[in-house]
Amino acid sequence: MDNFTFYNPTKLIFGKGQLEELKNEVPQYGKKVLLVYGGGSIKRNGLYDSVMNYLNEIGAEVFELSGVEPNPRLSTVHKGVKICKEEGIDFLLAVGGGSVIDCTKAIAAGAKYDGDAWDLVTKKAFASEALPFGTVLTLAATGSEMNAGSVITNWETNEKYGWGSPVTFPKFSILDPVNTFTVPKDQTIYGIVDMMSHTLEHYFHLTENTEFQDRMCESLLLTVMETAPKLLEDLENYEYRATILYSGTMALNGILNMGYRGDWATHNIEHAVSAVYDIPHGGGLAILFPNWMKHNLKVKPERFKKMAVRVFGVNPEGKTDEEAGLEGIEKLREFWNSIGAPSRLADYDIDDSKLEVMADKAMVNGEFGNFAKLNKDDVLEIYRMSL
Repeated sequence: MDNFTFYNPTKLIFGKGQLEELKNEVPQYGKKVLLVYGGGSIKRNGLYDSVMNYLNEIGAEVFELSGVEPNPRLSTVHKGVKICKEEGIDFLLAVGGGSVIDCTKAIAAGAKYDGDAWDLVTKKAFASEALPFGTVLTLAATGSEMNAGSVITNWETNEKYGWGSPVTFPKFSILDPVNTFTVPKDQTIYGIVDMMSHTLEHYFHLTENTEFQDRMCESLLLTVMETAPKLLEDLENYEYRATILYSGTMALNGILNMGYRGDWATHNIEHAVSAVYDIPHGGGLAILFPNWMKHNLKVKPERFKKMAVRVFGVNPEGKTDEEAGLEGIEKLREFWNSIGAPSRLADYDIDDSKLEVMADKAMVNGEFGNFAKLNKDDVLEIYRMSL
């Protein structure tokens, strides 16, 4: 494995009834709080009232930014930065899923930057400081509650990029599985695909001697695949929600990928799709990832075989590594289909009319991918395979 330094300062507060910890955590950072959230779901399910009650108990002065989009937009980041600067905000509290948290990260960094926050997202400037923020997670998916990454969309230019900085880790994250009970079935499915995709991005790498890390990735995939069908039949089951919630955090908090660097090309390819068509990120990944796998099967077929045998129970006897690997890819597609995930871009009414546009956006920084370098022709082929 490669040399590495592991750093993750986020305090994870997990379990039923843990929301009350807001009273202990928030006062450490100040009185003026910007509450960031999405649509009306946290008001409908009572979480908003509970959060406000605790903030009122500690005497916080609360400002609000609502309406964060599923693919959080730069325009919303700008609104939040303006509030922070004009009101002298001390602390931000993101109540929602990964999109709300990603938006909050950009606001927190943008509030400490003199220029446009888009400079930070496009890496024209580096976020060297940020306002402190915490999260109350309501959706198992992105792992943004325990990492420094963020993805922001500029809808004016149809650009969507991931970025991050050591200063954009949450100070704390409160994960109560009960707060995910009201997540609709389709969003639950997208979250399951997202966390599995994060794990698969880790899994496909070229570093040697990562047996323990491989086993951790395989274990997470197996656990999610075992739990997901049961959860989708019983959306308010605490044990199933807890398992999936914790799995989503572990899939992208840096623990699985110590000592090597995963691929991450599929995420880049999907970001270009959702930048143009604004589709759910998890849905896009479900469509694209198996096709990225097929396209790159020959790069290191023994890697695909390993996944096929250990995760999907493929019998390798009498098969080449490529044949066993392909069978594993098909079983991944079958699993995602079985839980209701999309399998074709046509499922979102996407045809071939903007493939070139999307490929150009994916290629904005040149060739990409750590397991296999992709050029524009590669990206176009994966899009065509996904139609």
